Amino acid sequence: MQILTPHVYWAQRHGEIYLRVELSDVKNVNINLQEHNTLQFRAQGHGAKGDNEYEFKLEFLEPVRPEIKHKSTERQVDIKIKKKEERWWDRLTLQEKKPLFLAPDFDRWLDESDAEMELQAKEEKLNKISVESRVRNDPYLGLKKSYLFMYNLVQFLGYSWVFVNMTVRLFILGQDSFYDTFHTTADIMYFCQMMAVLEVINPLLGLVKTGAFPAMIQVAGRNVILFVVFGSLDEMQNKPVVFFVFYLWSTIEIFRYPYYMLACISTEWKMLTWLRYTIWIPLYPLGVIAEAVAVVQSLPIFDETRLFSLPLPEMLGNSLSFSYTLQLYLVFMFLGLFINLRHLYKQRRRRYRTRKRKVH
Repeated sequence: MQILTPHVYWAQRHGEIYLRVELSDVKNVNINLQEHNTLQFRAQGHGAKGDNEYEFKLEFLEPVRPEIKHKSTERQVDIKIKKKEERWWDRLTLQEKKPLFLAPDFDRWLDESDAEMELQAKEEKLNKISVESRVRNDPYLGLKKSYLFMYNLVQFLGYSWVFVNMTVRLFILGQDSFYDTFHTTADIMYFCQMMAVLEVINPLLGLVKTGAFPAMIQVAGRNVILFVVFGSLDEMQNKPVVFFVFYLWSTIEIFRYPYYMLACISTEWKMLTWLRYTIWIPLYPLGVIAEAVAVVQSLPIFDETRLFSLPLPEMLGNSLSFSYTLQLYLVFMFLGLFINLRHLYKQRRRRYRTRKRKVH
């Protein structure tokens, strides 16, 4: 009997390799791991060349565990191999040129980022089960949800007031409204941004599942702009950039906080969900750009007024201008933009992948 090579399809996750061998009516399956991480497969069955004995060998790119699981069905043989180290492989085989009989298994195929999302979804599912088991015994669950609902409600009302106030003044006064934005809305904005510090504390106390670090980057960044750049410099308070910064901030938040409010009572409004996970895509980078413009405009003012300057020994000069600190802050601002965009993009993909799985 002629020995032939079957069609083999593969996919991977961070910890596993999946192989699908296209053979039906399989008999005498023999799969073993040889030296140099080489998988040998031999079986008799019906493949592309009819009833024959089929075999193949694959030398893997990196070490795998010797325990190999396989399952034969009427149409194929499914093989699962565990990697020794949980990491993403650039390819399956040690040789760079792909064997002719090997092809991607598009039914299982995920790129690295999708595989990370799937892994996170599994971890979240396990965490959810763990949390739910604890929640049943949590006598303070109602109190926690009430607190979070009220916090998000207060923030929503605050930012809504800022947004409506600025919008009405824009329609009535036109461009003239740009120059007194700070004096008409700063008090409410101060209140909202001081309250936002709780968004760093809440995850640290386990009240919400989101990470504290992305929240800290956003809250700290906004407070530097609000309290240091705008609040401490009278010359900055009449500049049009204040209008654009405040308007972009409030536009994002009037969709974010209602979404969290509804989540506290296990309710979802699909349009609001879409807006919450979509509107930040253009607005968040625009907000950071507006903040950067505000920082750049404040640099000569800090140089002139010497406000917040760092005293130096006489041999090094009188003082170090605070503008140098702000120039360094600009670098971290755009680094924070990248971190938060990556975090929000992952949240968005995870959210819609979860919804897609529920639909199917």
